[in-house]
Amino acid sequence: MTTVRLHCIVEGQTEEAFVNRVLRPHLANRQIMIDARCVMTGKKTGKTYRGGMTNYARAKRDIEQWIKGDPTAHFTTMFDLHRLPADFPGYKESERMPEPFQRVNRLENALRNDIGDARFIPYIQLYEFETLLLSAPCQLASQFPEQTAAIQNLVKMSDDFTSPEWINDGADTAPSKRIINAIPAYENMKVSAGPIVAERIGLSILRVQCRHFGAWLDQLEALA
Repeated sequence: MTTVRLHCIVEGQTEEAFVNRVLRPHLANRQIMIDARCVMTGKKTGKTYRGGMTNYARAKRDIEQWIKGDPTAHFTTMFDLHRLPADFPGYKESERMPEPFQRVNRLENALRNDIGDARFIPYIQLYEFETLLLSAPCQLASQFPEQTAAIQNLVKMSDDFTSPEWINDGADTAPSKRIINAIPAYENMKVSAGPIVAERIGLSILRVQCRHFGAWLDQLEALA
């Protein structure tokens, strides 16, 4: 079987760790070798800064340079819908769409067209990485065993939604804010704790509970 190389441009260190810890071994079983790096956010005095996306134009240059630099690989993204920059392709049109799946599909199609390369698979996370953790928030106990009551409250909250991908992106109600409000220690531990919790939940649950994430994973697996 031919080995497929796949590069993933991610929003921050938490997503980078998730790709390396969870997606890499899963896709390696299908002869798909994935690596990740944070999107470039700026350069100053010869130093490159990565992580967080406040400007799409800069992110686009980063993506295009990587694509041009490796003509035989495939590429994908893992960007958060939450706080997506206003200069993102299709952003204004998507804001008029109340249904989150329509909105994110519109943005991904606009990004695909803007990059314009057949090897590029755009993915935008509804609404951010912590959405995945709310697929089974009970697994937060592996990293925060003393927070039993807070975790139970997160379980009850998550049960009120058809899918964690429907949990909104309000300034105080986005998935990460809900977890931090319940477990303040998560804020300083998200890069280390988040991917571990996601690994404990497992891709089989994540792809069922988060169908947009599952559709992306299907596309990546199909590269084999």
